[in-house]
Amino acid sequence: MKISNLREQAESISFRQLKLFESVGRLGSVRRGSEECNLSQPAVTQALGKLEQQVGVTLLERRASGSFLTKDGEIFQVRVQRFFSQLENAILDFGVGGSSAGAASIANRISRSQVRSLLAIIEHRSFAFAAENLSLTQASLQRAARDLEGNLRKTVFHRTASGIIVTPDGVEFGRRIKLATQEIEWAIREIETSKGVHDTMLVIGALPFGGSMLLASLLDEFIAAHPKADVRIITESASEMQKRLRFGDVDLVIGIVQETAAKDLANVPFAVTPFRVVARSGHPLANKSNVTLQDLARYDWIVGMEGASRRACFDKMFEGQSIPKSPVATSALPIIRHLIVGSDRLTLMTSYELEHESDALVAIPFGSISTSPTVGVTMRADWLPTKMHQDFVELAKATISKPMALAA
Repeated sequence: MKISNLREQAESISFRQLKLFESVGRLGSVRRGSEECNLSQPAVTQALGKLEQQVGVTLLERRASGSFLTKDGEIFQVRVQRFFSQLENAILDFGVGGSSAGAASIANRISRSQVRSLLAIIEHRSFAFAAENLSLTQASLQRAARDLEGNLRKTVFHRTASGIIVTPDGVEFGRRIKLATQEIEWAIREIETSKGVHDTMLVIGALPFGGSMLLASLLDEFIAAHPKADVRIITESASEMQKRLRFGDVDLVIGIVQETAAKDLANVPFAVTPFRVVARSGHPLANKSNVTLQDLARYDWIVGMEGASRRACFDKMFEGQSIPKSPVATSALPIIRHLIVGSDRLTLMTSYELEHESDALVAIPFGSISTSPTVGVTMRADWLPTKMHQDFVELAKATISKPMALAA
């Protein structure tokens, strides 16, 4: 099944169906589930039957003693419960509901179409473009937006001179809801993968330098172990990668671990890889003993972008000292390599990165640099990875742990 079709399959399932399934699965009874959800047993049975058709597997085994989760149903139930937990937490953090019970009550009133409308407006930053993307009239989109505000009893949209926009709190609420709805897609993916009939997609954010190098060294082995994997690799700056990760556009980010105060992100370190001052082979400082900061300051530098760990290391090295000229700031390795090899410029690389370079680049004997970054992965703190994701992380950890020049 194609990835796009799988996403459409997940989006075709209503939140009402998910709630009915969660209730019946948890209680083990259609009768008790129908009572909890205030719906007739025939209506619940019909909704669950349609859900099983949409997912393509039997989720509940009907017996005289009740309705019980199948193996596929257990996979689906875990993700559905995570969906409602994240949805209710997002509602509480949005400042409405007042309590877990209140948030659950609001969650039961929010529909798939209301959430889809909010996410489209956030993405396209325009009611007109969002309506066009959803193949809706603007009147229908505005009605869904009003219904969402009515259910939340809080302003989500704000009218400006240029049109209607989503409030900052509304954008954050939308981000949280987008992550919650991805649980349903992951549920279907896991069920399909367990049957060996689905090409599972893995979206990796590769940070410049270490991330791309580590990926290149492990992808062949990973694909051999997971021949049905559909691996997508995105390369951006560290700040952009963190943004994409928080919005669920990438599954994990690999490379030099970036320090973050965001509570919703978690770093998994693999190995410490100290920074080295790097120059071309034959550089005037290459064979000089006792290289000082003053020596380094006499040469032009290529530095990292603002916010990057190597830029922070450069700034810390020369803190309170004469700052060398650094006319170029980039994270593009081919550009850095070209500028270094053809001149006396200097830059910073980790020992792991330098290990993968040719003899054209060498470490300057400067001594110890206090900042020692770590190669690893960053994931969402509350993310539940699939087995395939776990296999990828374990392989990455094993690859980086193989003997290489990581020592100080």
